[in-house]
Amino acid sequence: MDAILHGGTVVSEDGTSRLPLAIRDGRVAEAQPVRGFSLDLRGHMVFPGLVNAHEHLHVNAVPPLPRRQPFPNSYAWIEAFQAHFRAPEVAAALQLPKDLRLRHGALKNLLAGVTCVAHHDPWHEALDAPDFPVALLRGHGWAYALGWAYGPPVRESFDATPAGSPWLIHLAEGTDDVARAELAQLEQLGCLDARTVLAHGVGLGEQDIAKVIASGAAVVWCPASNLTLLGRTLDPRKLQAAGRLALGSDSRLSGARDLLEELCVAAVVGGLHSNALLAMATHQGADVLRMPEHGRLVPGAPADMVIVADAGGAVADSLVGLSRADLRAVVRGGVPRIADPDFAGWFDAAGVEAVPVMLDGRPKLLAKELADPALLALEPGLAFAAAGAASLLAGAQA
Repeated sequence: MDAILHGGTVVSEDGTSRLPLAIRDGRVAEAQPVRGFSLDLRGHMVFPGLVNAHEHLHVNAVPPLPRRQPFPNSYAWIEAFQAHFRAPEVAAALQLPKDLRLRHGALKNLLAGVTCVAHHDPWHEALDAPDFPVALLRGHGWAYALGWAYGPPVRESFDATPAGSPWLIHLAEGTDDVARAELAQLEQLGCLDARTVLAHGVGLGEQDIAKVIASGAAVVWCPASNLTLLGRTLDPRKLQAAGRLALGSDSRLSGARDLLEELCVAAVVGGLHSNALLAMATHQGADVLRMPEHGRLVPGAPADMVIVADAGGAVADSLVGLSRADLRAVVRGGVPRIADPDFAGWFDAAGVEAVPVMLDGRPKLLAKELADPALLALEPGLAFAAAGAASLLAGAQA
């Protein structure tokens, strides 16, 4: 569907610019009038879709570990979680079909304006579904961690990763000597270069951070998860200034509800300007993942975007401080996926059937292909509005 958005302001990596923004075949076109749907966005800000650089999509409905006191490292947390697997509510959550759990994790992200995700776990055929809710990092290498026998072997997976692709690993996720020693171990294995993307990095010292930057490697910062598990997080400023830091939400097992909440936590503990935080969750995060088309609204890029009302201040310019219910529309491939009810004309013009839902107490329209009752049942705060439930029931009966 061709469309042109006009009257508002696009937030770009270089600042802001006035619309119009043209969409053709699901991508941003040159900013010139096109035939098709026209949308007046006066009083609105248009942001690139957010990039979640570290996520475990399939565990967001699993109840977290009750223990709240800090662990010395993630391995101690993993060990403590083994008994938690026997809890009835945990077992029930893990018995749900994995394709449903993966799709739920993607929907959780989409509701918060995330349109691109790096899933740090084995690939599953459900991730290849044409209607999967978010774009995914593909063709990358990964290992789980140096001290946990899960996933591909570290050196073999690193060596198999092409030069132009990222290689992901949890590293230095702790505050003790075990965590602090891991970067040196990784370097000794020959697995530290420009492909390397380290999740967490809490145990990295100043010299370690300098070494990461010098090698061209990067870190994905998940402050809410770090504070929950470890009681501490890293100082992000040098990595961010070097362009070597992205933002991730980890999962609800330990992290924030979504990437918007992660931005709020980062704003409190990181000492970074809101523009720097937004960069980590958009174009800088995309660059860390070697996905330059994402996280920016430039000609040829996917037309993935987040639309919010312009409050005329720093909040509207950065997304920091907004909740998912505050987002006026989340768009993927030039098509709205969830939006406020007054965007109904855009759904209609795109040929997308929308279902009325309530998101955290506010009315929204959700693309029908995302409105699987089993999916909505997994997401707290999301439910059919009465009209939406009646519509789905009528469709099922027909």
